[in-house]
Amino acid sequence: MLSVVTDEAAQVTERLTEDRVRLGRTSTAERVAGILRERITEGMFTPGTRLSEEAIGTALGVSRNTLREAFRLLSHERLLVHELNRGVFVRRLTTEDVIDLYHVRRLLECWAIRQAGPLSEESLAGLREAVAVAESAAGEQRWEDVGTANMRFHAAIVRLAGSPRLDETMGRLLAELRLAFLEMDNPHAFHEPYLVRNREILRLIEAGDTTGAERLLDDYLADAERQLVQAHTSST
Repeated sequence: MLSVVTDEAAQVTERLTEDRVRLGRTSTAERVAGILRERITEGMFTPGTRLSEEAIGTALGVSRNTLREAFRLLSHERLLVHELNRGVFVRRLTTEDVIDLYHVRRLLECWAIRQAGPLSEESLAGLREAVAVAESAAGEQRWEDVGTANMRFHAAIVRLAGSPRLDETMGRLLAELRLAFLEMDNPHAFHEPYLVRNREILRLIEAGDTTGAERLLDDYLADAERQLVQAHTSST
């Protein structure tokens, strides 16, 4: 068990070391927070994981003060939690968190589809790519990557609204949502049924049937919320 944990920690350190180049010469807390948020969204840090200041600070080449400020920013986003005399941990979501997340998702995603007019090929490219990547990952049984591609699909839906502020909001929401996904015992069984539904939503959007796409998405979100709420309720 110790070797497994050590291997996972080494992989995290390696990935973050690769991220160091993205910080440039000015390692601001916002940039550090952005990298950690992205890695949380990708599933690198599971709920309940203690984050090592020393390991992460060394990997990213940032000062302890910068890292602590990044942790503070992510705590405000409900991704991390500071426990007195224990350190900083990746947050575990509650059932109430899941319900609220899906309430916000409906507001953002269904509205983005409802107001979408004629779409350019560029607008559709993100949706198509996310669906293709998810289907490819599923064919290789990479279910964590399927979950990441799925979230990129929904981020692309919100981008149809053409609002950078909504895109930023959705990015933070999806990072938090990933923490809910990681609590699922069987990611294969959870993610696979939604592959076909994503493809169908894409088809309706391409056909200009935004009413049908919105209706399908609303049912989709209701089903996903129900599954996640059941999983969180049973684990508490």
